[in-house]
Amino acid sequence: MRARDVAWNSGQRRVAVVTGAARGIGAATVLALADSGWSVLAVDVAEDDPALPYALGAKKELLAVTAEAGGRVNRVGAVRPFVADVRDPGALRAAVAEAVAVWGGLDAAIGAAGVVAGGVPLWDMPFDRERAVLDVCLGGVVNLARAAVPALLARPEPRSGRFLAVASAAATKGLPRLAVYCAAKAGVAGLIRALAAELGGTGITANAVSPGSTDTPLLDECARLYGLPSAARFAGQQPVGRLLDPAETATVLAFLAGPENSAMTGAVIPVDGGLAL
Repeated sequence: MRARDVAWNSGQRRVAVVTGAARGIGAATVLALADSGWSVLAVDVAEDDPALPYALGAKKELLAVTAEAGGRVNRVGAVRPFVADVRDPGALRAAVAEAVAVWGGLDAAIGAAGVVAGGVPLWDMPFDRERAVLDVCLGGVVNLARAAVPALLARPEPRSGRFLAVASAAATKGLPRLAVYCAAKAGVAGLIRALAAELGGTGITANAVSPGSTDTPLLDECARLYGLPSAARFAGQQPVGRLLDPAETATVLAFLAGPENSAMTGAVIPVDGGLAL
């Protein structure tokens, strides 16, 4: 199947690796890319983290996303699951190598994996939770860049590779009791700007999206940390007056991933319902 898939992809279908793919914005991005005709390796750790007090995406969710996305593409093998922890550089190198081996190259890498922890002042934050947030939200994007950028550069010129990441409105808003999460997401924004400068002239761009309060399990955990009855209480923060759907952010990521989006790089685009106003 691999040789057939490589031949089928050549000159026809762009290839992406998406992390955090089991649910939330990552899952929605896999579906959006599939709708646009991409081949996608959907990457997720697919297990809980003992340092975090809430459930992460499960393997059954990852398999369900890839099955749905593959059905939309209507081609066997067009969307594949891959279990990997973004904190493990070797695992991400293996994921990128898998995409290249199956489909012949890589055109986009999208870092959507994220976790949240807090609910207490920074000085009371348990160290293992602090490390989980920093290592997944920021370190995971760094590791993805290390693994994916060489593969993006391996495409022949003229290139149109895209490195994308999910930041957050928390990158620019100081949120009490979420200091480490804010720091990690601000780090993602800074990383993207620097990476864009480093990639100048290669044909590869680097951009990020900055979502507001989005209807995901991560926002449910934020509500629990703040002692709110439900995540719906966050809707009032945003001028649109509602929570955002993950698909709304995924649509922007799919646009940024396209070869026609060549003039935008180093941007951190708010997809936040006006939260940053």
